[in-house]
Amino acid sequence: MGVFDVVGPVMIGPSSSHTAGAARIGLMARNILKEEPIKAEITVYGSFAKTYKGHGTDRALVAGLLGFMADDVRLRNSFEIAAQQGVDITLQRSDIEPNHPNTVRIAMTGRSGKQMEVMGVSLGGGKIEIREINGSAVALSGEEHTLITVHRDLPGIIAQATTIMATGNINVSNMRVFRSGKNAMAVMIVCTDSPVPEEMVQAIGKIQAIDSVVTLLPL
Repeated sequence: MGVFDVVGPVMIGPSSSHTAGAARIGLMARNILKEEPIKAEITVYGSFAKTYKGHGTDRALVAGLLGFMADDVRLRNSFEIAAQQGVDITLQRSDIEPNHPNTVRIAMTGRSGKQMEVMGVSLGGGKIEIREINGSAVALSGEEHTLITVHRDLPGIIAQATTIMATGNINVSNMRVFRSGKNAMAVMIVCTDSPVPEEMVQAIGKIQAIDSVVTLLPL
């Protein structure tokens, strides 16, 4: 158990799960999109849907999408800042009972027109988990250096990607592959002890059947 588990995160707002966790989900979503969003459709479920105004969950989610950390004082005015920056934000509540009470789904459009949808949950103490990327089930905590690929599920794709990382002496601490079916679209999440250099990211992106590659720094 670390200090973070005992004292919780440094944050703006009353709740580590509903405020700090929400800000981290928004920030993780922005990082996965890998560009500045110009539009975000946010759907909150469960406890998030019932208490989002009182706990500032809505403002925290928007703050994260703007690139703000949970302890950034601008969190309180995130909706106003989003409007000033021309970011179109819509938020709605869902009555569907989620698997986890603190659940949010964010559909984003970036300035280039790129679209991405993520679903995340706040686990408490500021910790989060991204559980879906573009409809594919994943498990992403954001606590390590991470490389994510979206690719077609074909033989040899994973081996080619990990071989490129091995040539650069990148040590893999954890790797999981999620797929919707044989030869369908898949998501590979590779956690590493150090960041993957940009030239390796570009080389991995050139592998046949890989649609996109994203690298994330620890939150």
